[in-house]
Amino acid sequence: MAARCILTVNGGSSSIKFALIEATKKLRSVLRGRISGIGQPQGEFVVKAFVNGHQDVARKVKLPDHDAAVKLLMDWVAKEFKEGAVVAIGHRVVHGGPRYWEPQLITRDMVAELHQLSPFDPEHLPEEILLTEAFHERFPNLRQYACFDTAFHHDLPLVAQMLAIPRRYFKRGVRRYGFHGLSCEFLMGELERRAGAEAARGRVIIAHLGNGASITAVKNGRSIDTSMSFTPAAGIPMSTRAGDLDPGLAWYLWRAEQVTAKQYHEMINHESGLLGVSETSSDMQKLLEAEAKDPRAAEAVALFCYQAKKWICAFTGALEGLDTLIFSGGIGEHAAEVRRRICAGLDFLGVKLDDEQNSAHAGVISRRSAPVTVRVITTNEEVVIARTVCRLLGLIS
Repeated sequence: MAARCILTVNGGSSSIKFALIEATKKLRSVLRGRISGIGQPQGEFVVKAFVNGHQDVARKVKLPDHDAAVKLLMDWVAKEFKEGAVVAIGHRVVHGGPRYWEPQLITRDMVAELHQLSPFDPEHLPEEILLTEAFHERFPNLRQYACFDTAFHHDLPLVAQMLAIPRRYFKRGVRRYGFHGLSCEFLMGELERRAGAEAARGRVIIAHLGNGASITAVKNGRSIDTSMSFTPAAGIPMSTRAGDLDPGLAWYLWRAEQVTAKQYHEMINHESGLLGVSETSSDMQKLLEAEAKDPRAAEAVALFCYQAKKWICAFTGALEGLDTLIFSGGIGEHAAEVRRRICAGLDFLGVKLDDEQNSAHAGVISRRSAPVTVRVITTNEEVVIARTVCRLLGLIS
């Protein structure tokens, strides 16, 4: 059992992910866990331990709402850890609006303001606030820190920030924020570690492809554009999110079917993307297995790959060239066929895959002679959170 650890918490709309990481320069993972199926008939509580002193857990649980899930996590933390074992908690906070992006200690004033910012991200912020409040009530002496997922993109060029709507909304904080920032930060650090500082300062596109999916263009180590926008629903189609749509669709659906704003929000976030097009599943692996017999599954996969390819081409233009393409996230790391289809036909950009290396999920999947290096890197947002908290606590430099 590590004596000093950071507990990282990532609350979502239907799950809570957490990890325990040693508060040292090595940032060794002690365990990882997930509470999933919140609001569903059957939930699951899973813990995978990596060091002695902790036990693996895998059991079915009833999770009618987030309150039940949070209580389950609180009870497990209280039982599992002796006093002083956890020195602080680091929360992934998806959206901090125009005021919050720098990682910092969570205070009552911040929580009050985050409540006011909930309309910026009603899918994540309410549950993330609930978690911070619950930890404060149960463990009042344990310091909590917020690590904002928008931080990596905060200094986007103005032309990338602005949305083409009346300027008064920009002054009120309506802009492109971008997300998956913690993942981008980790991946850029890994790129430098594996390929050197010159590669990390080059023209890089990050394809974070998972249940949520985004494409980000990075130049000289800074984000210059990203597909997600004011909310995480924008950009390429995702598991259940629609991605970019014609703005006139909302008005049409209201006139044609009296679809309310809430119904529209539910549709584009929970009923669209791979699930909406296939009408069967939001799981890319299941769709790949079914596409030979189900044209709807084939069309969902084709749409996903086509849109990802379009964004990569667009961002290559924004970068004025491309040196490195990184695939990450559950789909990006494990679906070789999706990577192959996205990269097919991109020879004119300098992207040329090595089919054998791609099928083997190798770290580098491009041909040695290709101008663009294509990499597969497993992301680790928890390490970024733990490292940030350790720095704020002065435990590491």
